[in-house]
Amino acid sequence: MSDPVMFPPSGIAVVVLAAGWSSRMGSFKPLLPFGADTVLGHVLSTIARAAIGPAYVVVGNEADRMVPVVEACGATAVVNAAFAEGMMSSIKAGIAALPETVVGAMILPVDVPLVRAGTLVDIARRIDDGAVVLRPTFRGRSGHPPFLHRHLFAEILAAPPQATLRESLERHQQQALSVPVIDSGVLPDMDYPDDYNRLAAALAHRRHPDEAECEAMLDAGNVPEPTLRHCRAVAELANEIATRLIAGQVSLDVDLVRAGALLHDIAKGEPDHAAAGARRVAAFGFTDTADVVAAHTEVPYEPGQPIDERRVVFLADKLVRGDRRVGLEDRFAPALAAFAADPVALAAVRRRHAAVAAVLASVEAVIGPVDCAPLASVESRP
Repeated sequence: MSDPVMFPPSGIAVVVLAAGWSSRMGSFKPLLPFGADTVLGHVLSTIARAAIGPAYVVVGNEADRMVPVVEACGATAVVNAAFAEGMMSSIKAGIAALPETVVGAMILPVDVPLVRAGTLVDIARRIDDGAVVLRPTFRGRSGHPPFLHRHLFAEILAAPPQATLRESLERHQQQALSVPVIDSGVLPDMDYPDDYNRLAAALAHRRHPDEAECEAMLDAGNVPEPTLRHCRAVAELANEIATRLIAGQVSLDVDLVRAGALLHDIAKGEPDHAAAGARRVAAFGFTDTADVVAAHTEVPYEPGQPIDERRVVFLADKLVRGDRRVGLEDRFAPALAAFAADPVALAAVRRRHAAVAAVLASVEAVIGPVDCAPLASVESRP
């Protein structure tokens, strides 16, 4: 279980719904193992990292077990004696427990555990925009947690037992605001064992953006289709190289390689596009990936230095022209010819060529020849 945390004072609270039977799961969901913690512990750690306000955890089923666990995490336990009546009873219990100083609350079911801390922060930043409902969306689909302004509390508390939160939200569509987020974790929940196994496996890869999140960032950047095809081809080659290096006992984070490769040209066409792209990716909250993007045009390398994620992406980018793989000499021949009469530019091209050649030699010393044979074009993805 996570160490106790102190939540800062805030006008926002997060109501975590954890009172249900877990009947479809066959095991009590909140206390299932999840990474190095439990599902509930992971969710509360995410809220703590976001530092937006206190967490109130509504418990019912197995309340005697849950209350001490919740309190050990530094959150407030709210016992819903009527939890068998359904989720709306837990939402009511959570809202009724909030102090008058709270201007609104996010409602987060415990079985939506992959929401990123940055998403909670993004929602919190929009509470002064005049909406009574804020709903995070990923690639156009609404997810969790919705934010409800205090203006809705009385209506929800007065709702009949058979009412649902969705019905309440739909009545206020004109006062609702979508908050686009780079977070695929706002969508999936876990009702069944297969859901749990899938989300638990995904947790190990949440440090860096997944492929869908990378594609969402590229969409947000209005990256043109030819550049998208190039990024996907570079990612395919970089992933291939990284996987073979890992098999050769080189320590690499293949998720970071894939994300950095997919996003390396997110700002292509802008001045100093590597730095511009890194700033853009960092603004989405992915600083490690931003470091890889920043280094993809040029990274110093001397034989014997470690092969890291930046150098794998740097190498893969230099072995792809457009969306097709090419040999090193073919890749650099146009630049060497174009700048033959410009000593300063030519020196930069030769420096980059030497660095790529050194990385390639070190990589091939571990995995053997890198296949630079042209592949079929990478097709556009929706």
